[in-house]
Amino acid sequence: MFNSLWGAAFAAVNFALFLLCYKWFGRTGLYAWVALATIVANVQVVKTIELAGLVMTLGNTIYATIFLATDLLNEKFGEKAARRAVYLGFFSLLGTTVMMQMALRFEPQPGDIAQSSLETIFGLMPQIAAGSLVAYFVSQLLDVRIFSLLRKIFPKPGQLWIRNNGSTLLSQLVDTVIFCTIAFVTEYPFDVWLDIVLTTYLIKAVVSMLSTPFIYWARSLRAPEN
Repeated sequence: MFNSLWGAAFAAVNFALFLLCYKWFGRTGLYAWVALATIVANVQVVKTIELAGLVMTLGNTIYATIFLATDLLNEKFGEKAARRAVYLGFFSLLGTTVMMQMALRFEPQPGDIAQSSLETIFGLMPQIAAGSLVAYFVSQLLDVRIFSLLRKIFPKPGQLWIRNNGSTLLSQLVDTVIFCTIAFVTEYPFDVWLDIVLTTYLIKAVVSMLSTPFIYWARSLRAPEN
């Protein structure tokens, strides 16, 4: 029960911070949010919890806000702006991975208390790091492209929910399949791997659909046009 209540509060805080970042800093805030959320999601994913009877990793909520940010950029500033955010997020994730892997190679002094904790968080197996990078890059660019195509078919302001959910649900599926394939397909039997894929996508899909009111809210905000 605690995790369910705390999870609702956790999601509310994630979406509220996203809205504030856009309200205060405009387009620059969305770029900053993508970079921030990409890194934070890959830190949170190390922790597993049980929620509504399902075992899951953290990071799904803030990861969903990355799609929310690129869709909002696409909606208000165009496809080029959304693609730029994807490249920024990829660079942020790649840079963090490279720098932290190098940092872990330093020999800690005898009294150091941080090495083991840093290894737990950032000492990712190569296939997990690769899966995260490839899945992010492919799925985010796919999301941007699908959103642009849907905008041509469903151009009305009130049809934003179609553009947002249509692009996000499909690209999240691609993201999940790519990541789980690279990271886990050689580690688990097929039936276990399939369970991981289905559960992970279910969680992402629910979070993405719950985020729909927030993109309408964000679109209505008066934010700096930078």
